[in-house]
Amino acid sequence: MRKKVFFRGPLLTRSGYGEQARFALRALRSREDLFEVFIQPIKWGQTSWVSDMDEERVWIDNTIEKTIAYMQNGGQFDMSVQVTIPNEFQKMTSVDIGYTAGIETNKVAPHWLQKGNEQVDKIITISSHSKNVYQNTVATAQNQQTGETFEYRLNTPIEYVSYPTKNFDNLPELDLELTTDFNFLTVAQFGPRKNLANTIKWFIEEFKNDNVGLVVKTNIAKNCLMDREATLNNLRGITNLYPDRQCKVYLLHGDMTDAEIHSLYKHEKIDAYISLPHGEGFGIPLFEAAYSGLPVVATGWSGHLDFLTDEEGKEHFYNVAFDLQPVQQEVVWDGVLIKESMWAYAREQSAKEKMRLCYDQMTNEETRGTQMIALEQNAKRLHDTFSFDKMYKQFVDNVLGFDSSLIEQQQEEEIVLEFE
Repeated sequence: MRKKVFFRGPLLTRSGYGEQARFALRALRSREDLFEVFIQPIKWGQTSWVSDMDEERVWIDNTIEKTIAYMQNGGQFDMSVQVTIPNEFQKMTSVDIGYTAGIETNKVAPHWLQKGNEQVDKIITISSHSKNVYQNTVATAQNQQTGETFEYRLNTPIEYVSYPTKNFDNLPELDLELTTDFNFLTVAQFGPRKNLANTIKWFIEEFKNDNVGLVVKTNIAKNCLMDREATLNNLRGITNLYPDRQCKVYLLHGDMTDAEIHSLYKHEKIDAYISLPHGEGFGIPLFEAAYSGLPVVATGWSGHLDFLTDEEGKEHFYNVAFDLQPVQQEVVWDGVLIKESMWAYAREQSAKEKMRLCYDQMTNEETRGTQMIALEQNAKRLHDTFSFDKMYKQFVDNVLGFDSSLIEQQQEEEIVLEFE
């Protein structure tokens, strides 16, 4: 008998969580013999919604209508899969699974521990980094009745499942009109966590006298004209500081399909990828660039190490050194990004050295051939290790493998949580 699954997540949004929700939905759909899926879509911040009208979107729309009718008639569900941050986990059915991207810092908020223990029966996240941080965070809790303090941890079972690679038979051609001989690419939202301002600034300072370009695919929140103008102003605020530079920075803004994004990675004028985030739960653009065969320059910390290093610990990227320091005050988000947590700050000199090393090795005739062979071998490794059939199976196994006997007895007393 198929399990009736209530699926709640931002699967129609252009966001990291939207991509995560679509992967989870596709995994469940791959086993229609096991699951009957019902859908409740949710928003994700101010991000745009997907406008593609393909077979999947038609199925989603029809399933949403089916879900509304089923719930209005008092229909019940066997389990829920909730794709969101732990603050929004809810007790919905007899078996509730929280599927979250986890965290980009070194600690989760105490509220996440409590929500994870009290509202869901299992947690799935997307990288070993996210799992380990969630599992290893320790808060100080206080019993309001006795005043006793004690260590409070996550007791709920937690596992991680990575994203799958994607394959396209025919990629669209993109006319990028790039005039520089060698071009880096970065794909990131223009916000504090992605460290995009420093990425652009350090690129310009390192290549100010070179015929090198940086293609910046970005936005602030949405892909509308107003967002484009605000993004362009941000970009000019950086580039105008270097009026005599020879290098160029190109802005790429607006909606792009998955196929068009992958065309960027495969474009004959795109030679390398750079990303210097403070932290990633996983890092989808980094992942896509790596399995597309691009050399990658990246901060050497957090979720993307799952695919930028192999099973033997060998690095397959230009590893930018960093310092682990407290998050900036302006990014503190009550209940999500706590002021006691830290994340990585890429070192300026290391970032410039690794960009230059990548450029030198990819433009030198003696080293380029060896580098290209290594990149092709690594891309094959990633496609083999993270194939969609393997990742779908892992996700399905984690959903089906719920075992209530693994859950420890929860604290019944009302508690107040605070860090030491």
